[in-house]
Amino acid sequence: MQLEINLKLNRCPFCAIAKPLMKMEVDTVTNDCNKSRQQFWKIYKCSNCGGLVSAVSYSGRTEHVAAVYPPEESTSEDLPAKARSFLQQAMESIHAPAGAVMLAASSIDAMLKEKGYKDGTLNSRIIQAAKDHVITEDMAKWAHQVRLEANDQRHSDEGAELPTEADAKRSIEFAKAMGQFMFVLPAMVTRGLKESTPAAK
Repeated sequence: MQLEINLKLNRCPFCAIAKPLMKMEVDTVTNDCNKSRQQFWKIYKCSNCGGLVSAVSYSGRTEHVAAVYPPEESTSEDLPAKARSFLQQAMESIHAPAGAVMLAASSIDAMLKEKGYKDGTLNSRIIQAAKDHVITEDMAKWAHQVRLEANDQRHSDEGAELPTEADAKRSIEFAKAMGQFMFVLPAMVTRGLKESTPAAK
C-alpha cells in the first residue's frame, strides 16, 4: 500500500464499509527528537462515516505505508477456520447489527464445537465448558447474554428489541475475547515454549 492522495483500505476501521473512499485531509512531516528519522504522515477521512485514519511512511511522501492507525481489524489465524470466518463476517457487518450478533454467536458456537462441546443447546455447552474450566465462570455469564441476544434474532421473538450497533459490538468483543482465551493465547504459549527450548546438542 502506497501513501497516496486516496488511501486504499479493504474496509473502514470505523464503519466497516468495503473499499471505502479515504480522501487525504492532512499531509505533514515530523522528526524524532534527534532529527534522525523523518516520518511522512497523511490523515484521511472516510467519505461514508467521516472517521479519520492516519498513515505513515518512513521513506517518502508517496512511498510504502509502514503503519495505519487505527489498523484494519483482522482475526487471528490461530482460531479454528469456521469460527474465524464467522467472526470476520460479524466484524465486517457491524453496520447490520442483527446479522452481526447472529454471526458472533455462530463463532462462539463453532469455538465450543472445536473443543468437543457438540451436544445439547448452546447454553448447556457454555455451562459445561465453564464447569470443565475451558472458560471462566464470568465468561460463561457473558457468553450467556450474547447467546440470548442472538437467540432472540434467530427465533424472531416479537417481544425482543432489535439489536443496536452497540449490542453488536459487545457480542463481537466477547467472541474475540473467547477466541483469545481458548485458542490464541494457548497457541502463543506453545510457540513461546518451542522457541525457548534449547536446541538438542
